[in-house]
Amino acid sequence: MGRVTAHAERAIDAPAEELRALVADYREVRPRILTEHYRDYEVTEGGTGAGTRARWTLQATSKRSRNVAATVSEPEPGTVVETDANSTLVTTWTVRAEGAGSVVRVETTWQGAGGIGGFFERMFAPKGLARIYDGVLANLEQEVRQS
Repeated sequence: MGRVTAHAERAIDAPAEELRALVADYREVRPRILTEHYRDYEVTEGGTGAGTRARWTLQATSKRSRNVAATVSEPEPGTVVETDANSTLVTTWTVRAEGAGSVVRVETTWQGAGGIGGFFERMFAPKGLARIYDGVLANLEQEVRQS
């Protein structure tokens, strides 16, 4: 078993504080920016930042899905961490000011499978998840433009 990491990032022409608030809004903003890969999204506690609990099904491929039960923490300003109670999945959203705008990065790590299945997981899962995150970040950029 090895650690597997997937990530994507996007420069967005908006102040970091505005983006941080949008990323931490699980009740209103998050459902609007999720792609079709997310099903049955529901906030079960809180809704903004640390202490929020939400669940969803991530349909990574037609045959691969994961039920996520996330607890949100904010270990430092500009960082939102989703820890899955059902697995080793940890997703970290980071917003940092850069130039006149900001960069939003989303990164997920988990303990991968061993053996040949783990080899294929390490080869293909990060690329697939990065494509999904690219879509979510594009939707976040659209959200900023519409507000």
